Amino acid sequence: ASVRAYELAARSWLREALKSAGAIMLEPIMKVEVVTPEDDTGSIIGDLTSRRGQVTGQETRGNAIAINCFVPLANMFGYINNLRSMSSGRANFTMQFDHYEGVPQNISEEIQAKFA
Repeated sequence: ASVRAYELAARSWLREALKSAGAIMLEPIMKVEVVTPEDDTGSIIGDLTSRRGQVTGQETRGNAIAINCFVPLANMFGYINNLRSMSSGRANFTMQFDHYEGVPQNISEEIQAKFA
């Protein structure tokens, strides 16, 4: 048997072992705060929600609104460009790692199919 045959057998065995053990794929969830002028709040919350974000609250800061939410890191790449275009460059954001969470089943299956 060749090295490639052993590699394929090990890969197949590992997939089956993970499936039978009930393993789940985890993703990093970021704590995000967006500070924006009040008139852009609706479109920014809509964009965060479309990125699988969970808005936890908002508060007034002077003439701006601070939106707090949790968003998967994978959905935050390129966010600054969208945020700047939605707010005409007036909004900014900060994010930091918060916790890991299970990837939704449909996305997990898509990722696994890509790397099968």
